[in-house]
Amino acid sequence: MEFVRSSGPGGQNVNKVATAVELRFDAANSPSLPPDLKSRLIKIAGRRVTGEGVLIIEARRFRTQEKNRGDAIERLTGLIRKAAVEPVKRRRTKPTFQSKEERIKGKKRRSRIKELRKPLSHAAE
Repeated sequence: MEFVRSSGPGGQNVNKVATAVELRFDAANSPSLPPDLKSRLIKIAGRRVTGEGVLIIEARRFRTQEKNRGDAIERLTGLIRKAAVEPVKRRRTKPTFQSKEERIKGKKRRSRIKELRKPLSHAAE
């Protein structure tokens, strides 16, 4: 964790006290995380991860270091919890007979509408 000066309201205090927290977590090289969880965490974190796999969380919501530190840790644990949930594998299913029928009916209906837009042919001439 590194403390930096925060932007925003705070009067003279904002220029003197480093209240914002920059939490860095080396997700790619963490020995405590299993490989599949690491990859999901990096994917979920998106732009917050550097090229080396370091997750950076900036917390500057509050005016005190303690609250910002707690916020940063809370956000990191939230991301890890979210990554810990394995996504359910999608099972391929075939379309039902009813859904196929509905699709074909819709196509025929649309075809009929377009057919009616055409001018009548002059076959009688």
